[in-house]
Amino acid sequence: QVQLVESGGGLVQAGGSLRLSCAASGIMFSIFIVDWYRQTTGKQRELVASIAAGGPTTYADSVKGRFTISRDNAKNTVYLQMNSLKPEDTAVYYCAAKRPAIGMDYWGKGTLVTVSS
Repeated sequence: QVQLVESGGGLVQAGGSLRLSCAASGIMFSIFIVDWYRQTTGKQRELVASIAAGGPTTYADSVKGRFTISRDNAKNTVYLQMNSLKPEDTAVYYCAAKRPAIGMDYWGKGTLVTVSS
């Protein structure tokens, strides 16, 4: 059974840092595109960062220079390092693993990040 579990969320003051983790079981994470999304109640889900199977990364303009996505394939885990956090970063953060060529798409249940002023 495939499972993605996010962790590392919490309450942090503006300017602080958090590292989110997404641990996968039941799949070989290294061959998937892995994305981090975030969503606030009443708003559309936003793509924050993406890492391709081979390693290239992309970021939303709102987080570029502050967030870093990375892989540890030995641990079957993807991370999102979040620095210089702002109140507008407050959201539930989700990871998703995708293999578009075969229409495969898995999602975690999310972890809450709250950034106080």
